[in-house]
This record gives sequence, structure tokens and C-alpha cells, in this order.
Amino acid sequence: MPRYANVPGPTIRRLSLYLRQLEAMWSAGRDTVSSKQLGDALGVTDAQVRKDLAYFGQFGRPGIGYRVPHLIDQARMILGTDQTWRAALVGAGNLGRALIAYRGLARKGFKIVAVLDRDASIIGRPLPDSDGLAVLPVSTLPEVVPAKNIRIGIIAVPAPEAQPVADLMLQAGVQGIVNFAPVALNVPPGVPVSAIDLAIHFEQVAFQVAELAD
Repeated sequence: MPRYANVPGPTIRRLSLYLRQLEAMWSAGRDTVSSKQLGDALGVTDAQVRKDLAYFGQFGRPGIGYRVPHLIDQARMILGTDQTWRAALVGAGNLGRALIAYRGLARKGFKIVAVLDRDASIIGRPLPDSDGLAVLPVSTLPEVVPAKNIRIGIIAVPAPEAQPVADLMLQAGVQGIVNFAPVALNVPPGVPVSAIDLAIHFEQVAFQVAELAD
């Protein structure tokens, strides 16, 4: 059984937010933080912060709070970002190229080591900001994944192509998928999938803005 099988999903998501806030605090020269200060920065209660962190251990000290660098190290270890995760990106269009150019992924321990596409006109060409990675045919996934020790797949293709790509990724040995295609994937139980539909986030903001205008 996974180490944190009983931890609620929202707690894991908040842990990522805690980590980002802690890193910002550490960059600003802050050495300690209380649960209230951390909660206030993210719009949650101090009780929620303590409850979330208690799932993973005892990190704070009475009268002192949490040591920021220690809590950063612990959060990274829990989330698995204290190591490098090698990823394959399928889809070298506008979104795919933006992901390659985004250096924040590497800073968080995620390294795109293969880029694949079905467009014959770009196969074999190196991509800008990719450290020399050339686009490979999608059909080579079964060879590329084990050869490059890839564990995470990133899907950045149109919706109709997403499910076949996911199937091929899993057959090749990918263990988890980040899906940017606006469609739900059908994967076996236990396969981690994170769906990122950018339009949904815009819709949520639009709804809230419209509510303010009423």
C-alpha cells in the first residue's frame, strides 16, 4: 500500500501550495513560520494547516512554529520532488513548446527528456529551448520510455488523440500521466492521472467575476 494512501486528495494539493509559500518565505529570508501565518498567506485556517501537516508527522515546535527550511525539505520529500523525474512529452505544438520552455519544471525536479509527435514535418528537428531535443515519432514511445528511464508522460495533443496516446504511454511503461488535453482519460485503476484543462480555470474566474458584477 502507498505510504500516504489514507491522506485526502485536498490535503496533498494544499501541501503543494504550502511548499510554494514556504519557498517564497525562505527566499525572502524568513527562517520560521507559524501555522497561522502560513494559513493566512493561503486563505486557510491555522487548524487546517496543523491538520494537514499532521498526516505526515510532527514538524512544529511549541512557541517557535515551523522551521521553514526543514519544512521545505520534508514537503519535497513527501511530494517526491526531492528527486529528478524524467518525463516524455507527446505533442510539440504551441502548448508543448511552451512546456518545454518553462524552466520552472526543471526547478521542481521534472525533466522532459523526450518529445514526440506524429507530424512528419517536424520529426527530427530540434526544438527551441529544449537543450537540443529533436522531435521523435510517437510510434517510438515503446523504445524511448525504457531507454530513457521515463516514468511520467505529458499529453499535449488534441482531445481525439489523447486516449490513444495515453494507451501507448502505459503500454510503454509510463507510470503516471499529466494530461493537458480537454478530455477525460480511461486508464487502469491505480494509474495516477492529473488533468489540466486550462479552459476550466478561465471559466471559474469568469463565473466569479460575473458574480461580482451582479
